[in-house]
Formats: sequence, structure tokens, C-alpha cells
Amino acid sequence: MTEDLQAAFVDELRDAYDAEKQLVSVLPRFAKAAASQKLRQAFTSHLEETIEHVKRLEQVFASIDERVRGKHCDGIAGIIEESRSVIGRDFDDRTMDACLIASAQRSEHYEIAAYGTLIAWAKALGHSDAVGRLGSILEEEKAADEKLTILAEAGINQQASAEAGTASSKAATRSAASRKSSARITRKKR
Repeated sequence: MTEDLQAAFVDELRDAYDAEKQLVSVLPRFAKAAASQKLRQAFTSHLEETIEHVKRLEQVFASIDERVRGKHCDGIAGIIEESRSVIGRDFDDRTMDACLIASAQRSEHYEIAAYGTLIAWAKALGHSDAVGRLGSILEEEKAADEKLTILAEAGINQQASAEAGTASSKAATRSAASRKSSARITRKKR
């Protein structure tokens, strides 16, 4: 039997539900890994929102008479896996914060795209209750993305860059010293 837009909508809804549940489990790790108090608070705050997103999605399922069930979201799983590899690195605090923001924004952009699609399909299918609930989730995802951008641009990226400049400067000094030492050794051999 050929499936229709309603089936695609439910499938995408299940994917979004699983994505939110996966994010509920990873956001505490982001918060713990963050050095910046403001970034830590942003992750904690978004965790609370994400828990609410799960509840709203459950309400959307109920509004369309579908059983609440997730479908493994490979997209968000991949983003989370990349995030875990970042958390496992030995970055300085500011670079870790910049990388955490980048990882979190990847997930936000994925969710923004998914919710945009869900809203468009809900409108086409006449699921007005779902449109409202999904729209509020989409607005919170956009706000979270904007908050991360502000944190990055208000200092975290610059601080990480300054740290990289300091490290590059030290490396250049060590490299120059090494070249001088090598030149002395070469002259002595002659």
C-alpha cells in the first residue's frame, strides 16, 4: 500500500520525538563540559525547554490520535556522536566552549529544519493544534540558536582565538629557538 503525507508526517514526528529524547540525555554533558557559566546556564535552560518539547510532542501525538512512539533519529545521533568526540578532546576551556557551541548549533539547525517541515505538513493536513504546539517548539529552538550565537560572538570565540594566538606565539618562539639551536649544532660540526 502506498503511504501518504499523513504517514510521512507521523514518521517525521516520531523522528523529532526521538531527537528530543536523545538531546535530553546529552545536554547535561554539554553543561558539565562548559567552562563559561553563561554557556553552562544556556545548556541547563535549554535542557528544561527540551524536556517540555518532549511533552508537547506527546500532546501532538494525542491530538492526531497516534500512539506516542519514537523512531531512531540517525541525524541527531550523528551530531551527538560528533559532540562526544569534541568533549573527549583536550582543548583549553575557551576552545572547548567554542566547540560546544558549534556542536549545539548543529543540533539546533537540524531541529529548526525538522520543525519547519512538520509545521508545513501539519498545516497542509489541517492539524491546527499540532501547528501551534510545533510552532512554539520551533520558536524556542530558534531562540536557543540565537542565544548560542550571542555567547559565541560576545566573547567566547574571541577568547578562544586569543588563546590560540598565545599558543601560536609560544610555538613560534619554540620553533625559532629550535632553528637557532640546530644552526649552532651544524656550525660546530663543520
